Amino acid sequence: MAENENGAEKSEEPSEKRLRDSREKGQIARSKELNTLVIMLAGTGGLMAFGGSMGLSLIEVMRGSFSLPREVLYETNTMALLLLNAGGHAFQALLPLLVVLLIASVIGPVALGGFLISADSLMPKFSRMNPLSGIKRMFSKNSLIELLKAVGKFLIVLTVALTVLSAFQDDILAIANEPLETAIMHCLQVVGWCALWMSCGLILIALIDVPFQLWDHKQKLMMTKQEVRDEYKDSEGKPEIKSKVRQLQREISQRRMMAAVPEADVVITNPTHFAVALKYDESGGGAPVMVAKGGDQIALKIREIANEHKVTVLESPALARAVYYSTELDEEIPAGLYMAVAQVLAYVYQIRQYQAGQGKRPGPMPDLPIPDDLRRDL
Repeated sequence: MAENENGAEKSEEPSEKRLRDSREKGQIARSKELNTLVIMLAGTGGLMAFGGSMGLSLIEVMRGSFSLPREVLYETNTMALLLLNAGGHAFQALLPLLVVLLIASVIGPVALGGFLISADSLMPKFSRMNPLSGIKRMFSKNSLIELLKAVGKFLIVLTVALTVLSAFQDDILAIANEPLETAIMHCLQVVGWCALWMSCGLILIALIDVPFQLWDHKQKLMMTKQEVRDEYKDSEGKPEIKSKVRQLQREISQRRMMAAVPEADVVITNPTHFAVALKYDESGGGAPVMVAKGGDQIALKIREIANEHKVTVLESPALARAVYYSTELDEEIPAGLYMAVAQVLAYVYQIRQYQAGQGKRPGPMPDLPIPDDLRRDL
């Protein structure tokens, strides 16, 4: 089992955040053996596919370069043009093979890990210049694995090369007795087949290296139990910070709620445990809205603010509890309480008329109709 620098066991699978951060830093699984295999197969395949036309074009370039008129040899300008022309023909002949190699050089790295451009991986790392770190890397497990892979590649390619050369021995010897043009074409064919078979020998190395690179990359990203807990705290927030944030949110909400109490039409109390402040906008056409509510100390504060701003305070324990439990801040009261609240507002209107000297003193507030499904008895 893998361990981190502190010796803790990495027993937990990498989280999505760790995988995402690793990818952003350019740390993904890559296989150099797979890249080499793809480029070699593409190169040999392109050589076999375009080798004939390439050979004919190069023969024409050589023929034109070595059969020059006598007068051309004494004119430097003409020689430069001939050289440029020969270079252009040679480039055109090699262009298909170069395009194939370019495509393969892109497909090879992308085949494992996908396409990725990371600015972090491009930044210089001065820690790599530390000689002690370099010596440590030289004698690390990865260096030993790379050495074994290099020896394995050498032995496999050597074995395949000797086998292929032995199989094409007669063809190689026959090239010496063939005319020049035929020998060039035959040589390209032999080289193409030899390179193809030697490239296929790298398939075994790639089949071993790709799963190893995936496994090794996952092992590097494995996490300890403490790292999982720390990451969860960082992503979800530390409990003490979350508690402080919730406390600040409650304080802000309470200040905003208390600021709305002076605008209320009536405050209904329990009388000591609950208090709810209601406001009715006649022009809006909606139901009364609860602008503040609270219990115990908050209820006491709501009553104090209401008395300071001469907001009518009425005692109705059943209605106060019903509104408190059924309605959220800045929401309209439920339809089942319309009748009871309407009677309360009418009673408040009578009190205001009496205080203004325009009516008789109202009697006790009548019993309020509260539906059973909204009634909350302590």
